[in-house]
Amino acid sequence: MTAVIDFQGVTRRDAELVRLDALDLQVSEGEVLALLGHNGAGKTTTMHLILGLLSPSAGRVTVLGGAPDGTHAETLRRRLGYLPENVRFYEQLSGREVLDYFARLKRVDRRQVNELLDQVGLGHAASQRVKTYSKGMRQRLGLAQALLGDPRLLLLDEPTTGLDPAATRAFFDTVRRLRERGCTVLLSSHVLPGVEPYIDRALILGGGKRLALGSLDDLRQQAALPLIVQARGHSAEANLAHHLGKWDDPRIEARAVNGHEVELTVPADAKLAVLRRLTDTPGIEDIELLPPTLEHLYTHFSAGLSPAQRGDAR
Repeated sequence: MTAVIDFQGVTRRDAELVRLDALDLQVSEGEVLALLGHNGAGKTTTMHLILGLLSPSAGRVTVLGGAPDGTHAETLRRRLGYLPENVRFYEQLSGREVLDYFARLKRVDRRQVNELLDQVGLGHAASQRVKTYSKGMRQRLGLAQALLGDPRLLLLDEPTTGLDPAATRAFFDTVRRLRERGCTVLLSSHVLPGVEPYIDRALILGGGKRLALGSLDDLRQQAALPLIVQARGHSAEANLAHHLGKWDDPRIEARAVNGHEVELTVPADAKLAVLRRLTDTPGIEDIELLPPTLEHLYTHFSAGLSPAQRGDAR
């Protein structure tokens, strides 16, 4: 399958500053990829290269089968949707007028305007001026703009900024539907717990370099971080802290949450041994395994970066 996004050894330099360093990346059709990193990691540069706003200093960028900064750039851009981090619109226009304006710029069917406003939850405010919109409403209007023309590739830079939990869930429901229709989505976010259930893979950048790339399961295997095992008893009389407080393996750490609940930090290779002991322990009512989260993985892979590396690329 041809990659929708294909970076081959892509480097971007500005004078002596290396903003992106020999990045290899392939993103398939219908994939949702999270782009993660500190401020200055290279996320914005990566998006701008995909959009054709920047050209690589070395290497090759291919998007939807063509060079985004080449002779077919305008045609390619009509097949892209882009939501920047800071959304700004003409304050005196209504939401409908703003979207109608962008539909004409993008040369797409203007009949989509009302449908998209309803889809992002702004149908009731379509006639209101943008200056009356809250931050979350402006973000949703930006998403509607990005969805004009049924894009094959959607680039979302901090898309849930300003959205309340209900609006965030609705946004990711929209992303899920787009994915099911074959749209490829690249999203940059600092709200890691929010994106975890909705992505296929994550790319972690640091100092312009690729630190890690893979699904959550892939990243967990690469990182080999311990998992959390929570054991709960019927009541305080179970005295789990007494039964589970000491382990022969010094890598296993036990912490009493209360009289009938213990939390264990367990290396991945000791998981089965711990579970066997727990099932043999009297009074246990429930056992829950909590693997490392995306936030834990991000912290692990970026731990080796110096303060300078965290700010010398953007």
